[in-house]
Amino acid sequence: MAITNRSMAEYAFLKGMYEDGYYPDHVVDQGTAVLVGLCERIEAGRPADLTALYVLTHAATREFNALEAEFEAAGSEIETVAREEIAESFWAVATAYGFVDADVDELIAPREW
Repeated sequence: MAITNRSMAEYAFLKGMYEDGYYPDHVVDQGTAVLVGLCERIEAGRPADLTALYVLTHAATREFNALEAEFEAAGSEIETVAREEIAESFWAVATAYGFVDADVDELIAPREW
């Protein structure tokens, strides 16, 4: 399924991580896939409220948690710059789909990074 929200279809997910050689592109690509998948799930399910949105973002956050091992295996980790980039992308997704009152910390509440 392709993303139909124009701003998300054109959004440069995790741009700062791609620009920083510390983060291996093949692992960042997996993170981008998580975020694209989140957009697709939002578009398919149209969450009715923030609670429903948080269910989706928490699932995506857990997928990022699982990527920590991939980053470590590639000699990297999800640290300050990455945390900020990931949080920014989650916020961009929430606002693009009309959830401007979303709390960025709650969007990624189950994070382990």
